[in-house]
Amino acid sequence: MRNALEQGAQAHDFEAGLGTLERVGLVVGRVTGVVLSRASVWRLLTGWPGWSLQRPERRAVERDGSGIARWIAHEWPRI
Repeated sequence: MRNALEQGAQAHDFEAGLGTLERVGLVVGRVTGVVLSRASVWRLLTGWPGWSLQRPERRAVERDGSGIARWIAHEWPRI
């Protein structure tokens, strides 16, 4: 089961590469036939060495830091 999860979310037909508790639960169900609650999936994952909570950054990849700084310096005071 751990090998299946280490392949990543996209290997199990999920568009985004994020492994949410729901998605991990679905993969566990497909591999083992056992349906787990979100809490059980959490306990399973936290018991494995090397696995930790990962949160994606809330910033857009296309974010233009210099453009934002320029807007704050010139446009914001004008407003």
